[in-house]
Amino acid sequence: MTIKRQKKAKKNINFYKHNFSFREPFQILIDGTFCQAALKNKIQIKEQMPKYLMGEVQLCTTNCALKELESLKDLYGAKLILQRYQVRNCKHFKNPVSASECLHSMLEGTNSHHYFVATQDQELTAGLKKIPGVPLMYIISNTIVLDKPSQCSVNHVEAVALGEMVTPAQQQSINSLKEVQGIGQDGERRGKKRKRKISNPNPLSCLKKKKKQPPTQPLKTEGEKKKRNRQRKRSKPEGGKGPSLKPLPNP
Repeated sequence: MTIKRQKKAKKNINFYKHNFSFREPFQILIDGTFCQAALKNKIQIKEQMPKYLMGEVQLCTTNCALKELESLKDLYGAKLILQRYQVRNCKHFKNPVSASECLHSMLEGTNSHHYFVATQDQELTAGLKKIPGVPLMYIISNTIVLDKPSQCSVNHVEAVALGEMVTPAQQQSINSLKEVQGIGQDGERRGKKRKRKISNPNPLSCLKKKKKQPPTQPLKTEGEKKKRNRQRKRSKPEGGKGPSLKPLPNP
């Protein structure tokens, strides 16, 4: 019987792992009704819960759940068990509400923090079954039981497979990207447009332009000068005759 129960639990855990990105350590929100049932049936929650879920767990509760047990003197033993667990911050620090209302608000409609919820409150269980991706746990026949996925969770997975809906993890990543880009839910950018920073001119462009100097002719070498002088000596005046000489007189 124990092996069969473990197989069912493993199947349900894999459903939440693959479809809703649940990872260890599993966070389990516990209220006073679950602690009272565990005390009555002599169940060691801290020891049996990791064995049943086959992984590391974090047992936690809220300040509202503790306040509710403080007002009920008959549940003093359950209060001693519950106050050993981590207390997660809720929205009702100044004005505490009932444990069922507080635990329901902790999931925020999408269970983005991937909480398991352990409770014996049937009203709370009925409300949580309307939220996709919420594993529910309760005690029955002196054993801890992980309930099968709700019809809402199954419908959500089928819609995602058909491309009609995105998973909570995908929606969360989309929202975070929108916040980084400054885009609101309506698709428009939020805030003022970023002004372009005025930069100083390039210092190199402020320098005066240099005047272009005419290209200098290369100096003539001695060899070129001698060659030119030879050409001058060889050249003759027009007519081909040199200067005429006067004849000397006869003695």
